Amino acid sequence: MALQWIILTYVVAAEAATAILLTVPTPKLIKSKMVSLVSLVLQPSLFIVPFSVFQLMDIYWKQEHRLMCTGETCTASERDRYEKSIYKAQRNVILCAAAVLLYWCIYRICKYYKDIQSMEEVERRYKDE
Repeated sequence: MALQWIILTYVVAAEAATAILLTVPTPKLIKSKMVSLVSLVLQPSLFIVPFSVFQLMDIYWKQEHRLMCTGETCTASERDRYEKSIYKAQRNVILCAAAVLLYWCIYRICKYYKDIQSMEEVERRYKDE
């Protein structure tokens, strides 16, 4: 079960690094190359959205079917294990949300940059006339 969360963690880290690289001020030539490369990678990396949604549904199902440990019948170790599983589930929900949010941010950054490029091209054409 931990492999999927490790993969999701690496994807979130890569998305965060990509978002940082796209927002750092760089020369136009380098920026346009980076945006075109990231735009090519965005389409295949869309898998992260359904993967995250599936993981969220799995967390929800486990939450609904988890044995509750609230009472005098629970031992200290059972209570600790229960709390640890709750904390892990909360961490994983944050991880899934971050994956989807970062994907959306990267998509919007690339779209805005392409829109700016097309507006600059239109402006250049009007200046040439």
